[in-house]
Amino acid sequence: MLSLDVFSPEGLFRFPHRSLRITSVYLLRTNRPPYCSIPPERLFYFLSHPHLVLGDFNLHHPPADPCRSLSEREFVISSCYLDAAFDVPYYLLNTPGFYTRFSFDTISRPSVLDLAFANTALSPLISCWDMPLSSTGSDQVPCLITRKLPAIILPSPTPHWALLDLHAVGKALDVFTPLPCPARPTPSSLSRWFDISSTRLTSLLTSHALSKRSCPGSKPWWSSCLSSLRMEYHKFARTSRLDPSPLNWSQVKSSRRTYFKAIALAKRADWSDFLSSATPQSLWTAKRFAFGRLPQRFPNLPGASNPAEVAETLLHDFFPPKPPPPPLLHLQRHEDYTPLTLEEISRALSKSSNTSAPGPDHIPYSLWKSMHRLKPSLLPSLLDPLLAHGFHHPSLKNALGIILDKSGKPSYDSPFSFRVIVLLRTLSTILERVVTSRLSAQATTCSLIHPLQCGSLPGRSTADAALLLQHNVESFHRLRY
Repeated sequence: MLSLDVFSPEGLFRFPHRSLRITSVYLLRTNRPPYCSIPPERLFYFLSHPHLVLGDFNLHHPPADPCRSLSEREFVISSCYLDAAFDVPYYLLNTPGFYTRFSFDTISRPSVLDLAFANTALSPLISCWDMPLSSTGSDQVPCLITRKLPAIILPSPTPHWALLDLHAVGKALDVFTPLPCPARPTPSSLSRWFDISSTRLTSLLTSHALSKRSCPGSKPWWSSCLSSLRMEYHKFARTSRLDPSPLNWSQVKSSRRTYFKAIALAKRADWSDFLSSATPQSLWTAKRFAFGRLPQRFPNLPGASNPAEVAETLLHDFFPPKPPPPPLLHLQRHEDYTPLTLEEISRALSKSSNTSAPGPDHIPYSLWKSMHRLKPSLLPSLLDPLLAHGFHHPSLKNALGIILDKSGKPSYDSPFSFRVIVLLRTLSTILERVVTSRLSAQATTCSLIHPLQCGSLPGRSTADAALLLQHNVESFHRLRY
């Protein structure tokens, strides 16, 4: 018996398991129970990762060879191993009735001696067990075990906002009327109103936008011309395999040369266009294109063996659970509340970058800026009731968490070796900017902020802190000398 353990930190064969054990077996008959050289408990035992047991078992049993007549002794010996395998459980991969041994003499009949077993972690990953290979000269035929291809889960299509027809959207917004807010809202009624209003607005925008689906294989330089050249190259290649004449081979070489030359020209043109329109903000993007991207490090956290457990561990570490706040039984509009103004919305949108990644709603800031220009009263009518009643809708708290590894860490088996980027809905961020601006103005008016505070205040920055430090140092030197 020989066991081989295969380990890969990034997962084996694009599956989540990082370990695989393969056990090769050759059983010899003995005179003592279990009448074979290796007891069944050494072959079949519980493993959380995939385990494949295969080899010449030198056993006959009905699940593998249903047409064979077995003696009572043969049945008892083989049942000891098959029952031990099924109890763990391990599953027999052999196709019933497919013989694996053909004797060279004409007396012995074909038999099934080579068996293959897979445990519960491996059996869902196996596609089939077959014998399509030719004989190697031995009396036993080689067997082929084929694994399943991993299911490629494509991301769901998202609206292509860059191709949005703003003229058509403007006409639709002219006849779009927001629903009136309830006069005496409760938390549930105000939540229902906001859900319906935001869904109507989002559906209106989505209906005027084309859909796109990005995937890891997408190339910005690819074109329909390259697709035609690729089809032509493969067509000539198939023809040359059927008829390997000099003429067909010359066509293959010519089409291949044209195809790869067109790819090189398309890459060069795309890179030139990127550099010609480069800005200081795209400096790091140019570096990533030039030097490539570092391989992603998957969190190898103790006690987390699958992606769901890793996500749960990271969530518990980055966002520890807190006791829920007391439920709101009723909402009351603040008496001294100042309604949202168009200037506040415009100021909040001006501080938002068009290139910032959106949150779960996939709506970028550039689209809200366009909507605000087309219909300025749209965003205030949607956000003002929430702010007037001091209610933050639960959907505005939903976010996408992007886990990034910190470079230079000695090991990546701890959550402290990673950081998380939280992407909230852009509508939530706009409302937060308005509230932050109001709180800052109120705190400054009521003298709640230290006069030397420079961070997170409008009109003050690191330069003011540096000038203040320089002034204090010079004043100290003048007093001393």
